[in-house]
Amino acid sequence: MIYGYIRVSTDKQTVENQRFEINHFCDKQQIVVNKWIEETISGAKNVDDRKLGKLLKKMKKGDVLICSELSRLGRNLLMIMGVLNECMNRDIQVWTIKDNYRLGSDINSKVLAFAFGLSAEIERNLISQRTKEALARKRAEGVILGRPVGSKSSKTKLTGQEKKIQELIEKKVSYSAIGRILGVHRLTVSSFVKERMN
Repeated sequence: MIYGYIRVSTDKQTVENQRFEINHFCDKQQIVVNKWIEETISGAKNVDDRKLGKLLKKMKKGDVLICSELSRLGRNLLMIMGVLNECMNRDIQVWTIKDNYRLGSDINSKVLAFAFGLSAEIERNLISQRTKEALARKRAEGVILGRPVGSKSSKTKLTGQEKKIQELIEKKVSYSAIGRILGVHRLTVSSFVKERMN
């Protein structure tokens, strides 16, 4: 079986680029993805709490996992190595498009996987460090970052639900019940009504 794995961190990102890359690669190799696994979840989440963890449990010897790049498997070196180690121990191959790796159970695959995982983690740490340094420089220059103290976001979980909330209040539905209907805490409803609807 050939599995195509796609992961994005937020729902603002699109899975279509990764799907296109994998499909384009498969067309050139004249192979077909038998099953797609897509998820919107942080790479920092434990593998077992992701669809990837469930997929790994059911994959068999000789199966192939194709993803756009190794960083889709996890956010840090240990996580990526954990996934690759499990795959290699069970003779599951991991192919990546951008990195052009065909990782199996041979020693070359293990060395490549380690080197790539380490470099990806170093790159992320450097980006994080540069961001922190840029923010520190801005603060030192007197730039106020974020929203002004005491100001509130113009959007809340209930923004756009005013009409529905008003109808429920008119029907004498309690804040607790409204909260359950809209999937928020009763205090969120109460605050919203006081601040935005009075």
